[in-house]
Amino acid sequence: MSRPVTIFTGQWADMPLEKMAAIASEIGYDGLELACWGDHFEVDKAMEDDDYCQSRIDLLESHGLSCWAISNHLVGQAVCDRIDHRHHHILPDRIWGHGDAEGVKERAIEEMKNTARAAARLGVPVVNGFTGSSIWPDLYFFPPTPPDHVKRGYDDFANRWGPILDVFKEVGVKFALEVHPSEIAYDIYTAEAALDAVGHHEAFGFNFDPSHLIWQGVDPARFIDRFPDRIFHCHMKDTRILQDGERSILGSHLQFGDPRRGWDFVSVGRGDVDFDQIIRALNRAGYDGPLSVEWEDSAMDRLQGALESCEYVRGVEIVAPGQGFEDAYASDAEAGS
Repeated sequence: MSRPVTIFTGQWADMPLEKMAAIASEIGYDGLELACWGDHFEVDKAMEDDDYCQSRIDLLESHGLSCWAISNHLVGQAVCDRIDHRHHHILPDRIWGHGDAEGVKERAIEEMKNTARAAARLGVPVVNGFTGSSIWPDLYFFPPTPPDHVKRGYDDFANRWGPILDVFKEVGVKFALEVHPSEIAYDIYTAEAALDAVGHHEAFGFNFDPSHLIWQGVDPARFIDRFPDRIFHCHMKDTRILQDGERSILGSHLQFGDPRRGWDFVSVGRGDVDFDQIIRALNRAGYDGPLSVEWEDSAMDRLQGALESCEYVRGVEIVAPGQGFEDAYASDAEAGS
């Protein structure tokens, strides 16, 4: 049986959910991965109104769609980050408050706990998101950055996210960190360190997204092979690497879409991600959750991107066989004996 193909609504949050659901249904998606911003899924309403979650379910079902995950990247980012003016632009006013850093983090922690509770009310098993990181700005070790400084960063992550993860466990929902630059885990080794920091908490795993690994030089399929039991969700997203001796892998402080960048996101199937190897790795891992398109391409209309991405993902999917092709020879031999 093929995995469901969904689309993440984060890049569509300017559009009412009713309209987004109609578009996704017409294109042929099986469901939506609902962003916790815009009007797509509002955590505060889910906690205050007993009928809210059912209204979201009814809306999706009216378009023949389902939901396997919600995503709260923006609030999760504030839990461990060094808070500055940029966070004001991505956070709800009730989380930002007066912008006092510790207050923002405390409110973000409570919101992530409520996100777990809201997901349980909606009946979805996974919340995707970011964690933020107090040590991401120290990526380059100069001025010299001693090991104890890095350890304090992972300790801060564990101290802030441990109680959140306990709520996830309590309500039977998993938190899937999208391994990503600017997070506590951005590659294989930092993912291992994050797992160690929270004592391999059973509610903590990963939202696998190859687009953030490949430009760092990390093989996405190897990431799946390293953490097969921690892949709680999967984004289908692509990146094209454009280095030519002038373009920097660090992005050169250039906006996405600038042709001078050393890499950029592109529509699924148009970049350098080897999705065939990813699907095979997901099969090895026994992953049976959705393949969720996260579409970003600064040079393409998003309606075209959503359509071609859905078609591409369905085309690249591989249904795991019930037996090896060579077993047919054994059957023939037995029949002839």
